[in-house]
Amino acid sequence: MSPQHSNRARLVEGTLRCLERLPPERVTARAIADESGANLASIGYHFGSKDALVTAATVEGLDRWLAEIDRALADLHPRRPPARFGRANEAIEASRRRHAGLARAFVGALARAQHDPEVRELLAEGFRRTRPRLAAVLGLGDDRAAEDAAGLAHSMFTGLLFQTLLDPELTIAGRRMERAAARLRTALPCRAGGAGAR
Repeated sequence: MSPQHSNRARLVEGTLRCLERLPPERVTARAIADESGANLASIGYHFGSKDALVTAATVEGLDRWLAEIDRALADLHPRRPPARFGRANEAIEASRRRHAGLARAFVGALARAQHDPEVRELLAEGFRRTRPRLAAVLGLGDDRAAEDAAGLAHSMFTGLLFQTLLDPELTIAGRRMERAAARLRTALPCRAGGAGAR
């Protein structure tokens, strides 16, 4: 690993540790530099801004969280999407408190993305990369329809995550998730015989 790549990686790791233990307002450039053991100026050199670094670290953290969920589904058959979806939701629920700082950073990055093109592109690229990976994790397939379905599933997972940041009682898991999903299916428009990807 080159010194520059190593320094960049140290900044990301330091930022992830800051997000785990500090409230958002205390995740400053100085705190990140101190945590990572990197020079303060290296943040601008490698990422352009502290916000871009926090966003890059958030995307990396979310990628790792998805890999963690994938491991939790390792014993399930890949062609059983309902079981995989339920297990994925359980894994998110079991780990959401541990990743609360990451979720808060995600909310902050989404807000910044409205006026910061660099942050917006980092997040958009993260979403583009996540859809096919989540489709594979949930056993949805590998075509366009599978990626679209993964996008809907991702919006459900993240939406519930954001709600639980406000009030943990808003979580929907276990049998409640099963009943809610069954009720939602009755409301979704479906053509007879199904519709293929276009």
